[in-house]
Amino acid sequence: MGGRTAVVTGASRGIGEAVARALAAGGARVVLLARHAPALEAIAAQVGGGAMAVPCDLTQASQVDAAVARITREIGTPDLLVNNAGSFALGAIGRMPPGDVEQMLQLNLLAPYRLLHAFVPAMRARGSGHVVTIGSVADRVAFPENAGYAAGKFGARAMHEVLRQELRGTGVRVSLVSPGPTDTPIWDPIDPDARPGFTPRARMLSAESVADAVLWVTTRPDGVNIDELRLSHS
Repeated sequence: MGGRTAVVTGASRGIGEAVARALAAGGARVVLLARHAPALEAIAAQVGGGAMAVPCDLTQASQVDAAVARITREIGTPDLLVNNAGSFALGAIGRMPPGDVEQMLQLNLLAPYRLLHAFVPAMRARGSGHVVTIGSVADRVAFPENAGYAAGKFGARAMHEVLRQELRGTGVRVSLVSPGPTDTPIWDPIDPDARPGFTPRARMLSAESVADAVLWVTTRPDGVNIDELRLSHS
């Protein structure tokens, strides 16, 4: 990763933080995006290597535009974009308020598209780059109470597959990394250990394991694209 630049969304905690740390440890200059400025700035200071903290509410188009402008001004078009940020809530259809579903879709589906729209054309013109989408087991398998989250993740997988077709042969690589249940703070409000049928947190993947998979995907030799990588606890 030495000499490469990477933008990681949702980088203030969980998988995003672990990915940012792994890429920085591999030599990349990392740009961390998330809403929580103090956490971002602390992580950027810890990883070093010229890491940038860019506070941004990814559900707000104006903030995304401002973040993109700053990134482009300060580092140019990144070599790597990791679309990781997401929200997760459970609720049966008919019980979950439409506004909650809209919020999930804004972050899980529309925000990644905004960043693709901003960075992919320049990657393509340059003839190099890599887009990694952090998916989920829920981008392919339907679970009860999961309509809002699954809609976003199924959509993100579809967007990945379209992008892969559009960029095949251009020099820009496109990968989907889809982990099974991963022990991050996203589970705190749900308490899966107390809910029958849910994977206990002790049997979930670690965020660091997912980050290691992302690092592996993004360091394959030129000309090798990992189209899709699915992770589960052994």
